[in-house]
Amino acid sequence: MPYNASFQCFRGCQNKFPLTEIIYECPDCGGLLQVRHDMSELQKRSGQEWRQLFDGRYMTTKWPYGSSVWGKKEMVCPEVEDENVVSMYEGGSNLFWAERLGREIGIDDLWVKQCGNSHTGSFKDLGMTVLVSMVKQMIAEGQSIPAVACASTGDTSAALAAYCAAAGMQAVVFLPKDKVSTAQLVQPMANGALVLSLDTDFDGCMTLVQEVCHKENIYLANSMNSLRVEGQKTISVELLQQFDWEVPDWIVIPGGNLGNVSALGKGFRELKEMEIVDRLPRILVGQSAGANPLYQSYLHGFDTFEPVQARETLANAIQIGDPVSREKAIQALKVFGGIVEETSEQELSDAAARADRTGLFTCPHTGVAFAALFKLLERGEVKSDDRVVVISTAHGLKFTEFKVNYHRSELLEFGVEPQLPNMPLELPATYDAVRDALFGALEKCEG
Repeated sequence: MPYNASFQCFRGCQNKFPLTEIIYECPDCGGLLQVRHDMSELQKRSGQEWRQLFDGRYMTTKWPYGSSVWGKKEMVCPEVEDENVVSMYEGGSNLFWAERLGREIGIDDLWVKQCGNSHTGSFKDLGMTVLVSMVKQMIAEGQSIPAVACASTGDTSAALAAYCAAAGMQAVVFLPKDKVSTAQLVQPMANGALVLSLDTDFDGCMTLVQEVCHKENIYLANSMNSLRVEGQKTISVELLQQFDWEVPDWIVIPGGNLGNVSALGKGFRELKEMEIVDRLPRILVGQSAGANPLYQSYLHGFDTFEPVQARETLANAIQIGDPVSREKAIQALKVFGGIVEETSEQELSDAAARADRTGLFTCPHTGVAFAALFKLLERGEVKSDDRVVVISTAHGLKFTEFKVNYHRSELLEFGVEPQLPNMPLELPATYDAVRDALFGALEKCEG
């Protein structure tokens, strides 16, 4: 194919590096790299031709293009040969019309992009397929890479372990001890990863994994590796496909390490450059008040950015005080007229429970996104006739402890008193007891 891409400094330095080079930061300024595509080649096809090509591949069985990531291979990672693609048929997740929830809160056109409906239960699969495929390509070309490693609060480690297992590679994951759910911990264990449970937080794990990768030639799989962004940006393309290429008014994203914010921003910008769409949505980022450095920067017009010591939060995957992708995220928010909002533990917990009452099964991080949306709607910044898409980042089944403890009123240490608890009624196994409880409950519902 005539299409090609390379690593280039995000800050504008003129250095270029092949995607097969093990490099994550600009050697001149220390800034993050990003994948730059040869847009002049991509623009030789019309927007209509690209739309037809992507739609024709979507969710087919033709390898590897039935994957909703690799179906956009030309604008994702053209350097990987088809035989080196490591895919779990990722993407194609449900774009759920949240009609009942939207009606309750006063939005006619509310949608939830359920990225957690995926192989390992989170959006991280979309980026990991690209990164692990590139590692396989590099090994095929003769490079020696003993393992692939990441720091994680759960979802990244699950995706890395699964894709490495499929590719026959060794995964190494650095996890903060006692800060990930059991469901998240067991995934890398089951897939054969070397799991290092460290007595620190995510930021401490991130510092260590970078040092190990730098010194030992281990390949780094965190989102500072911009190959991940190339897969995650396909969320933008896919949800537009599901809307028949109509651009929504708002995209709502929970923000932790901020890779998804920069990824979706990059995806929409490239679609506009390729003339596939003619406008951009606005972006709202929700952060937990316990880990809110982007929100604090937003309050000061993004003139400064100061890392924070992240406090414990129920949204543990975004308990990050020093996000790697902050510069990329801030640039995206400036381009997209972005807003950042923070949410308390009470707000995110009740928002998740409220969404669940309408048929969803919401992870706490998506609860942060919903709570942020509710605030903007109350302030009138989001209008009732806006089309809004909430990015749901992980499946709720990964967070059953959070949900059970909410309904049991066992989140008091986080200051949460549940507004929508719903516990089972324990009854003797008799008709009268069941009937009385049943109709008593129905009367309360009617009231």
